Amino acid sequence: MEDHKVSALWTHLHWLTVLAQHGSFTAAAAHLSVSKAAMSQRIAELERAAGVALVRRTTRSVRLTEAGRQLVDDTRGAFDRIASSFEGVRDLAEAPRGLLRVTAPVAFARQQLVPRLPGFLRQHPQVRIELDLSDRLRSLAVDGFDLALRHTHAPPDTHVAWALCASRSVLVASRAYLRRRGQPAAPQELAGHDHLHYPRPQHTPVWTFEARGRGAAPQRITVPVRGPLAANNSEALRDAALAGLGIALLPDFSAESALKSGKLLRLLPDWDAVDTFAEQIYAIRPYSTHVPRAVQALVAYLRDAFRAGFEV
Repeated sequence: MEDHKVSALWTHLHWLTVLAQHGSFTAAAAHLSVSKAAMSQRIAELERAAGVALVRRTTRSVRLTEAGRQLVDDTRGAFDRIASSFEGVRDLAEAPRGLLRVTAPVAFARQQLVPRLPGFLRQHPQVRIELDLSDRLRSLAVDGFDLALRHTHAPPDTHVAWALCASRSVLVASRAYLRRRGQPAAPQELAGHDHLHYPRPQHTPVWTFEARGRGAAPQRITVPVRGPLAANNSEALRDAALAGLGIALLPDFSAESALKSGKLLRLLPDWDAVDTFAEQIYAIRPYSTHVPRAVQALVAYLRDAFRAGFEV
């Protein structure tokens, strides 16, 4: 068959892939918004042009023949790429729109993300956000999320990641606690204090500190941790520190507002806490050839909003 005649059958080939996906002429016709008769006619025309049966019809179902399966396997990927390319081109002509499903850690979302979202939604009134607050790592593809914010050392290799800002761990306590128990001047002096810490399963609780600006081989000190409260949420640890229960090691985004207001004081500023919380905030999504404009717009907004990091 000449090439120009093959090109005349491209629509027929696409309808065959839809038929294979839905398994019946009725369902495939409904998906394409055409009549069942039109669907049947196109497949019959394709079979005549191919010179071989592509579909086995029974009273209950439709099955592809071996030739039909081969044709669908060889062409389905091309039609998927065409659809993705068209969506990308159409996106260029439109303002960001639609529903974005976003997941983020509880403390980070409550303290840092949610206060910044109104600005984005005012800029893009046709975008809606469904926000999932969870410290559990979610499968973005399985759970249908468009974007995840992660406080992590390294994003998964199977995902696209945008770095939003750096993050550091800070040691804090309330003025009332320090008046009562004294202020430590070095990591070793933490041993006599009450600690508020994030539990790590199957790990003995410790805090490790590294002296800042002390040469090529910085000094490291590890301190055993024990105290009245362990919690797997940094906002809960911050509130316990505000109540004067002890010294807390927090990510900077949880400590920021209390440090700015003076309700908490930062301790041991010449020492960096290491190996406790991650040092970067990322926006991540599963890899795909087409990223919706709404996702692009939100990532760009968040990168700008978090560019300066956190003031501690």
